[in-house]
Amino acid sequence: MRDLNLYNFKRALPRMSWTQENLYNLWRRSLGELANEADFTRTQKTLFQQRWIAKRLVRAYHGDFINEKTFKHVRPRWGQTEDYATQLNKWAKLSKAVDKDVKARRQEIDGGEQEELPPVGSLMFSEVERRIDVVIFRACMAHSVYDARRMVVHGQVLLNGKKHQNANTRLAPGDMVSVDPKVISFLQPKVPSADMSSEELAADEPKVVTSAYSTPNPSSSQPQSSNPIHDKSLTPFQLPAYASPFIFIPAYLEVSFATCSVVYVRHPTARPGYSEIPTPYDADGEVVRLAWEWYSKVRPRNRSKRQLAREPENRQ
Repeated sequence: MRDLNLYNFKRALPRMSWTQENLYNLWRRSLGELANEADFTRTQKTLFQQRWIAKRLVRAYHGDFINEKTFKHVRPRWGQTEDYATQLNKWAKLSKAVDKDVKARRQEIDGGEQEELPPVGSLMFSEVERRIDVVIFRACMAHSVYDARRMVVHGQVLLNGKKHQNANTRLAPGDMVSVDPKVISFLQPKVPSADMSSEELAADEPKVVTSAYSTPNPSSSQPQSSNPIHDKSLTPFQLPAYASPFIFIPAYLEVSFATCSVVYVRHPTARPGYSEIPTPYDADGEVVRLAWEWYSKVRPRNRSKRQLAREPENRQ
């Protein structure tokens, strides 16, 4: 990347990262002094400026590690029927004539009842969520998507049991990604430094969990070593600070932390009022809608299925 200053406090652009600086920028964008920058309810900015600001925010989180030319080709997986395309145009408010036609058609079919549309703008990032580096980050096996990319490029990731070093690969349903446990930072024991006090060293020792089903030994105050819960030779787990806002796994992934692997079960979906794609912005909000409108105008011509099948990184 040309700009290595990812967590600049002046720009405060949220990224796919667990760092404290990113959490602070995310708070500033949602509740802090920069929350009104993406509020276009009462603004003097032109429509072009609004779309560009929304595109800048969305691009920083969902695609700052992707080339702009490649990101323009990202498109949602929706049906291509004329009626559904008309509904998408109505949702994006691209044409008043289409809006009137859809409203009249629904009144004839449903007797005047309005049908709620899914947040199709968030589906624009469904192809990004298929990337192998993003899947590793969503599975909570890397602190950031940049760490996940380094894991893939350095040959520390297996795709279906074989070493894979292309970070641009888009997974197909059923693909399994395995990560070397030695490169997952929070599975490594802490190395005590010389300036650490005895209290800090005691706090870093693994905590012993007492099981409700274990029988205590009256001759010893220590728990039974035969119980695997009390076995100190197990893999340590050092959760980084301020990680709780990011510890979640999307519904389309099946993660096994015992084997450090994740299965890409299916493509992300969305329904009215709900989207499976994680995003710091409202999936049906103004920022995502304006960004969708921006890329719908600058997006290049649709590729055919034959052209998409020839792409080596797309596994369909």
